[in-house]
Amino acid sequence: MKLFKKPSEETQSTPKTISDNSNETGLGTFGGVYTPSILTILGVIMYLRFGWVVGNVGLLGTLIIVTLSTAITFLTSLSVSAIATDRIVRGGGAYYMISRSLGIETGGAVGIPLYFAQALSVALYTIGFAESLVDAFGGLNQLYVALITTIAVAVLAITSAEIAIKAQYFIMAAIVLSLVSFAFGHPLETTNIEISGASEIVSEPFWTVFAVFFPAVTGIMAGVSMSGDLREPSRSIPVGTLAAVGTGYVVYMVLPIILAMRADATTLIEQPLVMKEMAFWGPAILLGVWGATLSSAIGSILGAPRVLQALARDGVLPSWLSFLGNGNGPNDEPRIGTAVTLGVATATVCIGDLNIIAPVLTMFFLTTYMVLNVSAGIEGFLQSPSFRPTFQVHWSLSMLGALGCLAVMFLINAVATVIAALIVLVIFFWLQRRELETTWGDARRGIWMALVREGILQLGEEDTKNWRPHILVLSGIAKKRWLLIQFADDLTHNRGMITICSVLPSASRDVSQQSDMQDTIREYLDKRGVQALVRVVTATDFFDGAKLLVETYGIGPLTPNTVVLGDSQEPSRRHRYCQLIGHIHKAKKNVVIFREDSDRGFGQHRQIDVWWGGLQNNGGLMLLLAYLLRTDIDWRNAEIYLKLVVPEQAAIQPTQANVDRVIRNLRIRTVSQILVSNGRPFYDILHESSENADLIFLGIRTPGENFTEYYEDLQSKTANLPSTVFVLAAPGFSYGEVLSDR
Repeated sequence: MKLFKKPSEETQSTPKTISDNSNETGLGTFGGVYTPSILTILGVIMYLRFGWVVGNVGLLGTLIIVTLSTAITFLTSLSVSAIATDRIVRGGGAYYMISRSLGIETGGAVGIPLYFAQALSVALYTIGFAESLVDAFGGLNQLYVALITTIAVAVLAITSAEIAIKAQYFIMAAIVLSLVSFAFGHPLETTNIEISGASEIVSEPFWTVFAVFFPAVTGIMAGVSMSGDLREPSRSIPVGTLAAVGTGYVVYMVLPIILAMRADATTLIEQPLVMKEMAFWGPAILLGVWGATLSSAIGSILGAPRVLQALARDGVLPSWLSFLGNGNGPNDEPRIGTAVTLGVATATVCIGDLNIIAPVLTMFFLTTYMVLNVSAGIEGFLQSPSFRPTFQVHWSLSMLGALGCLAVMFLINAVATVIAALIVLVIFFWLQRRELETTWGDARRGIWMALVREGILQLGEEDTKNWRPHILVLSGIAKKRWLLIQFADDLTHNRGMITICSVLPSASRDVSQQSDMQDTIREYLDKRGVQALVRVVTATDFFDGAKLLVETYGIGPLTPNTVVLGDSQEPSRRHRYCQLIGHIHKAKKNVVIFREDSDRGFGQHRQIDVWWGGLQNNGGLMLLLAYLLRTDIDWRNAEIYLKLVVPEQAAIQPTQANVDRVIRNLRIRTVSQILVSNGRPFYDILHESSENADLIFLGIRTPGENFTEYYEDLQSKTANLPSTVFVLAAPGFSYGEVLSDR
């Protein structure tokens, strides 16, 4: 059952006019993007691990690590900027961008983990704040401090995003104060530092240190997540994000120089708060640490509910959670989502230690970066006319950023990378099974168009090695000839293509109704689980329309090689029907005529009789079709009986030996039956031997003079048989080679 959701584009924004991509009451570039981004970048790793990085890999190694890390973030920022300047970016930030580019399934698969990563990050940062506060003052209960801090930042976010942003200004001031105090600080005297067992310290490998430092530059999503609250997202996101990345790079390039000049490697490795020892005013560094943890917590508590709100509005979440899409106030703030996020964060704080899941959370952020890069790269590579960003980025840079993210994920924690990938895949397939429908387009159609274009241009003439059934089914009304469609579907079994065709009489139908008819047939096929293309044409009668389809349907070398049609039982139409068979044969296409037993259908799907005369001409095609049929799940237990008629008993042994040799070379499981005519007519033997078959394959002769009389006689002599398939192979193509080709 399809769950149809029609997410209103207006609900993804504030109630303001969106034609100019602006929100007059929203946040600006500095407060809405730059501030949360730079405060997340200049975080606890800078204060507690930067000295350790310099001590392990030296000044040059640190500068290389900073440059490589920032390069990946910078490339991702370019991709984000390209997407943000191409379309209106509403609430949900990264989720919104990905879902509108790669589809709702991919967006949801990344968006749901992204929400939980941000929600749990609130707990990570408040626990970190509580730990540092308890270490500084002692006598405090860490759990209570963390809970109070979590509630406090949530109250800020629920009250107003703008108030929370203003609170971050004070935090930024504390961080700036700490950096100034550090810059005007002093070198450390090694003799004043207690160093026990210095000779035993072993430096960590370069990539291990890289993995520890990299999360320090992954703060750009803090600003992107506020997209729905910005006055001008398409301007603020590129400017604010790139400015934050640039500022962070400058700070991270200067700090290691100062650290290397003021202390030796051993001191830097052993002293986590070495910056406090060097600073002009030590407590300023503590203010910076507290500010960094609080700012990151505020950024997460602001971003997570907005992702949740966007997920609910797009119908990604189950319908009973649709209330999470509600907004409050003139700025459409997600207060319900914030309350839910507070609950998640509070529960996590009570659990305590998050060291086990922290790497997985980092993977979700990096997965988001990677998919954002892929989104921008694909859009740029496809050169779709609809993708016209004012901030131009070459697609190769975006793809380079995606590869960088993937590499870093494995360097940080390969196991966590695999776990995160599995979670994303599970959510993706869950959303795919729900068959969500959207009111927006995405890049997936463009991807397939590019692949189809390249594939068609690369296709050559059909060859025996790569032959696949490409079937044109002249079914008429699908509901009335369903067994014919089912037969064609069983033959392809996802190995080939099917096009269901119908001809509308031009006298009774207008050409404009073709599209509606195609949609009706397509919906019917979808409900029955048949993957097929649909084509409806208008013609004076069925035969003219069928000839038109045979002659014109397809593109380049990608044209049907087999035409499947039902048997004609009406004498007045039989001559034209036989002319159509001849026309299809002259067009060098296989003719497969299905005559169903209306009482039995396909019976038990257990016995397929192929009346065979060898691999040449019709024989090769009949055996190939029988083999393809048995690969379908309904026919998997069927037995293929190869039946040959010889005139006398003496011919049985050599014929049997020849058939066994051929079948052995073909590697097809069959049961051969050599029947002796002893002067009996072939059709008597046919009726006697195949009366219990579920499906019969019979070859027919090449159309020529008196073909109509021949076909009428064939119909008469095969009357009352089980469901029967008459096969006429296309001229000039060896189906025996398709079977025997190694």
